[in-house]
Amino acid sequence: MGPNRRQLILGSVCAGALVASPALRAQTAKTARRVVVGQSVPLTGAADQIGLAYLNGAKIYFDAINAKNGAGGYRIDVKALDDGYDPAKAASNARQLMDQGVDALFGFAGTASCDAAFAVAKPAGVLFFAPFAASDALRDPALGNVFHVRPGLADEAYKVARHCATLNQDRIAVFAEDDAMGRAGLAAITQALIDLKRPPVVASALSPVNSDKVDAAVAVLLKAAPQAVIQVSLFNSSAAFIRKMRRSGFGGQFLNFSVVGIDPLFSGLGKEIGGIVISQVVPSPRSTGTPIIKEYLDVLNQTDQTPSYESVEGYIAARTFAEGVRRSVSGGGKPDRPGLQKAFESMTDYDVGGFRINLRAKKYESVRAIDLVTITPDGKVIR
Repeated sequence: MGPNRRQLILGSVCAGALVASPALRAQTAKTARRVVVGQSVPLTGAADQIGLAYLNGAKIYFDAINAKNGAGGYRIDVKALDDGYDPAKAASNARQLMDQGVDALFGFAGTASCDAAFAVAKPAGVLFFAPFAASDALRDPALGNVFHVRPGLADEAYKVARHCATLNQDRIAVFAEDDAMGRAGLAAITQALIDLKRPPVVASALSPVNSDKVDAAVAVLLKAAPQAVIQVSLFNSSAAFIRKMRRSGFGGQFLNFSVVGIDPLFSGLGKEIGGIVISQVVPSPRSTGTPIIKEYLDVLNQTDQTPSYESVEGYIAARTFAEGVRRSVSGGGKPDRPGLQKAFESMTDYDVGGFRINLRAKKYESVRAIDLVTITPDGKVIR
């Protein structure tokens, strides 16, 4: 990401509400018919590339629909804050946004950050929409105000573990970061192997978050002689681990959860990315035959942004939220909290341009929506 793009987005965030132009700001001032969502993502820190792409993808959709009289006649504005991938800051941001009267919390990112923010939102019943990589604890059916666009960690773990089973890989190890995401991913893989009636993991190791301090983990997992290593880690940790494992003689397979981020992982590994398998929870930004991707690229091409899986996910999350707004006002209703709640609850098989979403999916229902892709040494994605 170039500095100009980063500066542009951060400048917009500092302004409090993300809008495309002075003309759109003027349009906002003329009408009270609007829905305001509050978003907290890492715009700095360990996962900034992922946070920026997710935010930007959502922003371009909201800007586009606002330019066309909004969703059901309502503008959707975003108040975005940086949490630096810090759960305490994400919780503080959630409180700040709620105090400012946002209609919903949207698109928080990071397992621990989502858990912390939801702990703030839960007592007030504030809608918590499209968290990015939230823990599976937030998928409890009893939590009526949480709505998920992406599949859960459990779904990704099942898809990856089943892939290993088809290759008769019985010796599976897990490399994970020592945080809420890593531990939740390890637990999900452990349970998926049980549910698939496969042998348990032969070894697991935790390492510092998004760090190159992976030597201890490499030593532990090499000793276990796995056929494949499943990674629940961000791009810096993943790149360092893959490189050191290979240089230590490991010739097995590496499989990553979607949170790794293909583009930043490629930046970290270069040609060494060849052969890595990555789970993906939205269509590829290169799948131009899929209507939602064609639409996304048409909008994206009017900006200075570049396509990415995380940006696609943000776009899809925003489009799904807007559909909820539209449904809440059809028949004379309002996009207030009860109206949005009812609309989102109805979206159990929403076709968003050739990609189907169930906002209240049960465990393993979303496995079908997950793709496993392989990366070539020159960075091309192969399904």
